[in-house]
Amino acid sequence: MSKLIYITRAIGEVGVQIMKDNGYTVDIGTSIDAPSKDELIKTLSQKPYDALVSFLTDHVDKDVFDACPTIKIVANYAVGFNNINLEDAKERGIVVTNTPGCSSRAVAEQAIALILSLTTRATEGDEYIRSGKFTGWSPTLLNGVDLSGKTIGILGGGAIGQEVASILHFGFNCPIIYSDIKENEFFKEKLKAAFVDKETLLKTSDIVSLHVPLLPTTKHLINKESLSLMKKDAFLINTSRGPVIDEVALVEALKNGVIKGAGLDVFEFEPAITEGLEDIPDVVLTPHIASSRASVRLEMTKIVGQNVVSFFEKGQAINPVN
Repeated sequence: MSKLIYITRAIGEVGVQIMKDNGYTVDIGTSIDAPSKDELIKTLSQKPYDALVSFLTDHVDKDVFDACPTIKIVANYAVGFNNINLEDAKERGIVVTNTPGCSSRAVAEQAIALILSLTTRATEGDEYIRSGKFTGWSPTLLNGVDLSGKTIGILGGGAIGQEVASILHFGFNCPIIYSDIKENEFFKEKLKAAFVDKETLLKTSDIVSLHVPLLPTTKHLINKESLSLMKKDAFLINTSRGPVIDEVALVEALKNGVIKGAGLDVFEFEPAITEGLEDIPDVVLTPHIASSRASVRLEMTKIVGQNVVSFFEKGQAINPVN
């Protein structure tokens, strides 16, 4: 029996074709912008959709499910899934899936790019030239700091955290320490990294890189108190989810010299940027592009299609998160 699928925004054709090849009918939202919750509810209430393909910008909860009670699976086009209320899905027997693994290297590379932008002051240098300030070489012009040998603190020992740690350990001779809910064999065996609590990691690290999912327990994991534990010359990197950091506290800490700088690819109030962040020189900001690689998008598209088809044809999604 044919299934009816709704995708909130366009994805790569390969993922759509995977579903169509199995006889499914696929409707796709026509806007390049994320639909509002009300818009999504209105659309879903018009047809008995069997599956919803959502993005991290789509807020999916009981109101959305109640508007289309025929939905049996939500295939999220993202590694994270904090945009979906898992409890509401569970109560209705709805399976939620994600697209893990395919973006780990890309996100890790973005974290490294942010770190290097801060240590070399390359982003400041670009702005310096573009604003017409460059008048010639000077031995004191935009002096950076060495990355080699710096102690790296990884908060979150999953695939992305492992990639970042590996690049910095083997490529820059950086000692690694990490904190997670439990010890990790990769960090222990491959990197000889010390497993420490969060407080020790914050106090010891020259650079702290965040790689945790957004959960009730990780919201504002980095706040005024935790920032006060960090070294005054430390950098904070976030390529996970914006609300992991209390950005108001971060701005205050940066302005008051509590820490040296920050590199952010995600933001607490995204797409809004917390007032003050853009005015601080030792801050590098990128617009949530860490996984923005053509190869990654292609793989994510495939995984979405495969999750939907596997669920309906085999009774088991490939990447269920609930």
